[in-house]
Amino acid sequence: MSKMRKKVLSVFFLLALTAGNVLGLAGCHGSKGLNTFEMPEEFDSSREYEITFWAKNDTNKTQTAIYEQAIADFQQAYPNIKVNLRLYTDYGKIYNDVITNISTNTTPNVCITYPDHIATYLTGKNLVVPLDELFADAEYGLGGSEVRFDAPTVEEIIPQFLEECRFDGHYYALPYMRSSEACYINKTFVEELGYTLPEKLTWDFVWEVSESALAQDDQENFLVNGQKVMIPFIYKSTDNMMIQMLKQREAGYSTKEGDILLFNDTTKELLYTIAEHGESGAFSTFKISSYPANFLNAGQCIFAIDSTAGATWMGTHAPLSDMSEDKIVEFETAVMPIPQFDTENPQMISQGPSVCIFNKSDPQEVLVSWLFVQYLLSNDVQIAYSETEGYVPVTSKAQESKAYQDYLSRYGEDNTMYYDVKIQAAQLLLENTDHTFITPVFNGSASLRNASGQLVENTVKSVRRGETIDDAYMDKLFEEITSLYRLDQPGGASVLDGSEKEELGELPLTSVILLSSLACVWALMIVYFAVSMIVRRKRNAQ
Repeated sequence: MSKMRKKVLSVFFLLALTAGNVLGLAGCHGSKGLNTFEMPEEFDSSREYEITFWAKNDTNKTQTAIYEQAIADFQQAYPNIKVNLRLYTDYGKIYNDVITNISTNTTPNVCITYPDHIATYLTGKNLVVPLDELFADAEYGLGGSEVRFDAPTVEEIIPQFLEECRFDGHYYALPYMRSSEACYINKTFVEELGYTLPEKLTWDFVWEVSESALAQDDQENFLVNGQKVMIPFIYKSTDNMMIQMLKQREAGYSTKEGDILLFNDTTKELLYTIAEHGESGAFSTFKISSYPANFLNAGQCIFAIDSTAGATWMGTHAPLSDMSEDKIVEFETAVMPIPQFDTENPQMISQGPSVCIFNKSDPQEVLVSWLFVQYLLSNDVQIAYSETEGYVPVTSKAQESKAYQDYLSRYGEDNTMYYDVKIQAAQLLLENTDHTFITPVFNGSASLRNASGQLVENTVKSVRRGETIDDAYMDKLFEEITSLYRLDQPGGASVLDGSEKEELGELPLTSVILLSSLACVWALMIVYFAVSMIVRRKRNAQ
């Protein structure tokens, strides 16, 4: 046998072996999906269980300690259950890892996430457990008779927060914590500029004060702060900014069926206004400038809009501020709902993490996960976590408890546990729960959310580069954002970060490798037989 034929055959058998191994892997990991979860008749307490819990934490060590304490207390009630905690720095990384692990059935048991993300997970077969049956179970459901701790009943979960977890006709999560957005204001500077804060904040007021704060002296120091830097208005989450503006204007964003309505005339009108103030320097964003809190605390910002959960970073005495003391300016902080177009009909977004359960082949393992999720809604966990930042508990049971009411009443007692700005932010949401709204959830809604913020970011960047903002620019912007986030495709797409996009409906990596390997095998077989024919003809010719 010639050397060439030996090499071809060697490669052929190697690839055939690889294809066989990949096929085996694909089969082992259950590419056809899991069976629908069925509630066990009872909890098998004779077994040992081990589950994983993926949660999000920034740099707040207190929150980490609360997770660890919750796990320890839960394991005391259920000594045969071990909970492994894995912490992430942001929800996007959790989302990415879940998608990565779906193809190999190595998702966590319990995961803190957002409904937009769950909608993407649901494109896989039976990946996320619908909770309706678990809710209603008399023994192990919410507040069930066999649950070994004081769990809330379904009636004790705030209805608006629970409804956020319902889509496609089922509940696929439980709310864990809730927040909204607040406008943190340097009231001292507002008054020094000759203004008085209105009872309800409007966009016109914020724009007007922001523009007036740009006045400078002959040395180009801003008159209001005597510094070289002043960005009067900074918005942390521009996707929320656009979504809330559209909601307040009763303009389109999307339908629950997944129809994209974002690219409309009202959106253009809002972007023109944003461009005007971005060009003057009165407005910027987190992605362009940095954290609003840093500018606010340094006396370089007047209106900083961020989550109510970000309150512990805001203000002269913010307990989580990581700025050096010599950079912090003394001022009075006001906490108000976000600006409105119609103060008689205020609209503000409801947001915050929820908890979902991933399906497993063992129904008992799913039941164990459900028991742990219930524990996360117990008063001890809800109150402790809400006290760390400007979150509010998701149950009336916790909100109305003596412990939580005592916490709220001690507003301003110190600058740590009872930090006044933090408690004001929580009170803001408690008082405005009826004015909150959520966006429709569907496969691709996470991409649409990102797209709405990208419209604002691109517009501000463009105007700062001196580009002309006109109808032609808007048409091109809409087209580019539609393409970037694949919003012109059926069902949209889930964007993992600003540049990398992945659709859960695409083939798993193992399948791609398998098909590619098989294609190579067939190609080499053709090459092998072609070479054999050539060699045979040469021999016959001799």
